[in-house]
Amino acid sequence: MSAILSADDLNDFISPGVACIKPVETLANNEFSDSQNAYEVTTEDKVQPENLPPAQISLTDCLACSGCVTSAEAVLISLQSHAEVLNTLDAYPEISLIPDQNRSSLDGNNAQDGESRVFVASVSPQVRASLAATYGISEKEATYMIDQFLSGPQGLRAGGKHGSGFAWVVDTNIMREAVLVLTADEVNETLKEASARKSSKDPFPKRPVLSSACPGWICYAEKTHPFILPHLSRLKSPQALTGTFLKTVLSKALGVSPSRIWHLAIMPCFDKKLEASREELTDVSWSSLDSGAASTETHKPVRDVDCVITTRELLSLASSRGISLPALPLRPLTLAYTPQFPDETLNMFLFRKHSGLEQSLETGTSGGYLHHVLKAFQAKNPGSEIVAQRGRNADVVEYLLMSPGGEPLMKAARYYGFRNIQNLVRKLKPARMSRLPGARAPTASAGGNRRQPISRNSASTGSGADYAYVEVMACPGGCTNGGGQIRIEDVREASSNAQLVTSSENPPKPSPHEQRAWLARVDETYFSAESDTEGEMDRQTQPLSIPEREARVHEALQHWSDLMKIPLAKLVYTTYREVESDVGKSKDTPIDTTRVAELAGKIGGGW
Repeated sequence: MSAILSADDLNDFISPGVACIKPVETLANNEFSDSQNAYEVTTEDKVQPENLPPAQISLTDCLACSGCVTSAEAVLISLQSHAEVLNTLDAYPEISLIPDQNRSSLDGNNAQDGESRVFVASVSPQVRASLAATYGISEKEATYMIDQFLSGPQGLRAGGKHGSGFAWVVDTNIMREAVLVLTADEVNETLKEASARKSSKDPFPKRPVLSSACPGWICYAEKTHPFILPHLSRLKSPQALTGTFLKTVLSKALGVSPSRIWHLAIMPCFDKKLEASREELTDVSWSSLDSGAASTETHKPVRDVDCVITTRELLSLASSRGISLPALPLRPLTLAYTPQFPDETLNMFLFRKHSGLEQSLETGTSGGYLHHVLKAFQAKNPGSEIVAQRGRNADVVEYLLMSPGGEPLMKAARYYGFRNIQNLVRKLKPARMSRLPGARAPTASAGGNRRQPISRNSASTGSGADYAYVEVMACPGGCTNGGGQIRIEDVREASSNAQLVTSSENPPKPSPHEQRAWLARVDETYFSAESDTEGEMDRQTQPLSIPEREARVHEALQHWSDLMKIPLAKLVYTTYREVESDVGKSKDTPIDTTRVAELAGKIGGGW
């Protein structure tokens, strides 16, 4: 999906399910010169040939059938850009956070004026890897570069109408660790018998559980395969959970409305803009009426993530302010520009030195959801072994957790890229009831969504229902290959002494070998980031075990829930819904661009 939205070629487009109807819709209407002879019959040789112009198919036209992205969604995407970031920083002064005895307090001069804002940002590790590979620096130095740009005196604060910058820049790896722990809990619940579950009305999905962190995959499932929705993990993505976390804690601790906390997310993927626009990801899902807020009739929903820009758009943001990213100091910010988070417990959790995540070839480039689930279940079964078996290509890998006696305990898989996702969807598609007289209902052996005995040599041959968990990502190669990442074309054009700026012109298309080599370079940088096993040690000089890390996450999340007086489920879970296509529906009313713009501006007018 990122490839489609950014008009980049990742060589993984979905084949259209139906013929494109745009050329038919754009045919010119034949105007009869004589309305009284509308039914006149003529011979073929007297018919004048029509020189019709070629059909012009734009992004909005191609995707307006709801097969991928609607026209309103295209507007939503265009509204989230580096220009919006600059306009917002120039439109609102920043609420000053003055360090006072290691705690942050509001500057009374502008806290109550209603126009000031608290600016916060979250950054994906794939973004840092792309920047590090581009400028030939380490992942840690890329972190310093982003911090200096967003919060430092030589970055955004050096210009603009108000000299505003971002008070906190958060690593999404922190909330990703929370999502991983909760994912393992969710999968564990789905493997239990219904009678053994905590509640008969639990929010847990059906088996197999499919990851939900990729918005391109979610958009595809909602619009084309609604039978997939009951299998989707109910957990928010790290981007969405970070937004909920920042908006809830800061609004309560600083005593300001969530609407005055402006959250920017920097991601490798254009689809994240659509995710930020979902009506399920606003304060309506977690706010309570007894908190003193206005009633739901007058309350305008506030997004958890106000704006999303990609890695390349970050370069455009720097270029617009005339800032050279490589020229920024590659060192941590001083204390004057790093206020402590209002809650001490959550400050230790959010800004600890190491995120606690393992990043390696085994975890993959998309956060390691599947890897953590396997490791968590392996920890509960001492002596068990994880066996990997590659599918038809490198983006399909199946895993078996084998007991010490050689018995399979759990089966899971990883599917990256839409071509592979389509194969997964076919495996999970329910069997249809035959219409022939006397036909019997589909059984477990008649195909469809059947469960088969787990076999060690069953890679890519089963129905898919025997999976316990599947990590699904839209981009081939995973999130480091997101459509918003810096391209090899951009890097080739940049000289060693010039600032890298994305060009509007079309550079020469790199060869497949160059593209693979560049992606491998980004992946290497991503895997080189400091991990929990390399740096975070307890007092016994040993890395924290999975149960210890899970306990730490559960403790922090419970503290968050208690602080907000909101059930944790309302904070971490989300919902999905089927989206119907507009193809074939009445088009008596022409598209009203004003109405579309209003819809795009309405918070929660997304999918």
